[in-house]
Amino acid sequence: MQLQEVLYGVTIETLVGNTNREINALVFDSRLVGEHDVFFAIRGTLSDGHNYIATTIDAGASVIVCQSIPEKVNALVTYIKVAESSVALGKMAANFYNNPSDKLQLIGITGTNGKTTIATLLFKLFSKLGYKTGLISTVQNQINERIVPATHTTPNPLVLNSLLRDMVLADCSYCFMEVSSHAVVQHRIEGLTFAGGVFSNITHDHLDFHVTFDNYIRAKKCFFDRLPKSAFALTNLDDKNGQVMLQNTKASKKSYALKQLADFKAKVIENSFSGLHLDIDDADVFFKLVGSFNAYNLLAVYGTAMLLEQDQLSVLTALSNLTGAEGRFEYITSSKNVIGIIDYAHTPDAVQNVLSTIQDIRKGTEQVITVIGCGGDRDKTKRPVMAQVACDWSDKVILTSDNPRTENPLTIIEEMEKGVSPTNMRKALSISDRKEAIKTACHLAKPGDIILLAGKGHEKYQEVNGVRHHFDDKEILLEQFKLIG
Repeated sequence: MQLQEVLYGVTIETLVGNTNREINALVFDSRLVGEHDVFFAIRGTLSDGHNYIATTIDAGASVIVCQSIPEKVNALVTYIKVAESSVALGKMAANFYNNPSDKLQLIGITGTNGKTTIATLLFKLFSKLGYKTGLISTVQNQINERIVPATHTTPNPLVLNSLLRDMVLADCSYCFMEVSSHAVVQHRIEGLTFAGGVFSNITHDHLDFHVTFDNYIRAKKCFFDRLPKSAFALTNLDDKNGQVMLQNTKASKKSYALKQLADFKAKVIENSFSGLHLDIDDADVFFKLVGSFNAYNLLAVYGTAMLLEQDQLSVLTALSNLTGAEGRFEYITSSKNVIGIIDYAHTPDAVQNVLSTIQDIRKGTEQVITVIGCGGDRDKTKRPVMAQVACDWSDKVILTSDNPRTENPLTIIEEMEKGVSPTNMRKALSISDRKEAIKTACHLAKPGDIILLAGKGHEKYQEVNGVRHHFDDKEILLEQFKLIG
């Protein structure tokens, strides 16, 4: 491809060299550079790509996109100085892959909790309605029936545009995509055209990255600020920051709510382990998903489908038969009637949502046993809060490991223990080995009891000292249920 073609829309501050040249690929990892590649020198939190410019030229890079041009330049190389290399990467990646987001209806879903469920349900719904559809999510990416493994909630711009290009080639009409706050701040969605945006909620999370809650809110809001006039922006009015998200958007403003007047409204008639009975825009419907938090997710999906001009009856009929995303309030029952719930809840609010749902459904005599950990190398401030919430809403709590990453698991647990009040001490038990913690919960459970395994959900690994080992909460739970009967 010609370099000139991929520079469309990029604001160039300084140009040294010729733009009339063939390029092979766009690369931001210096280790992957080859002949005639464009290298993007990006300043990250751990390293600065500008330090590797000379190395990439030796490896064959013929174009350098950077924020400062080196003192010594190579006469055979083109240098493009921009204000932000990561912004240029997003725009150039979109151009390189022929702007695939312009050729389908791309809907972005953002918020602390619910993104994966909303995106997955939308993918399943539109597939059921007969459309060729794409999905970009934390659990997996999908192009119609083809599954593409996911490594990030929102991939980097090159992977993202490559996926969208493949969706266009597979004749997809729609793509439903999770948009993380990290992706917004790191410009991973730069250059994409969204047909709509959905906001689920915002609660305490990712402060290790954003530092303050205000920064976190601004990151989410920035996604809506950038939506075009032709798009819609659908927000959860029951979240106190729901209106904030839409303050500066050019998109058509729409809302959904359970507790107040909104464009799309629902009322919970009954909530049980067999599902949710809702009145949704005056239609009486039974859904397979469980919990009031899923009532919001279903309403967001319904509202999105309506804004995409789908038939109400067809949407509600298809939606009533769908199950949620893997590892999101996924439950199994043992032969002795012990209920096990696997959920990805890894924020205080998400844990409270799941446990309050269990409290709403339980009959009152059974115990709720929660197994919970916190991830290493992540927001430390939520650790004591997570333990406190788990203890306040459970009869027994086992504090354990999640993904310790490079941290000592015992240190993480000690930080969680600070949130266990003196009155809750009798409920709490600490077992650093997650498998042992799950085994213990199963042996403590009596018929009718409910075990919640929180934090890992769909994940099939545990990361310890930078190495991923096979680990599956559901697999271990099923093993233990066979042993205890």
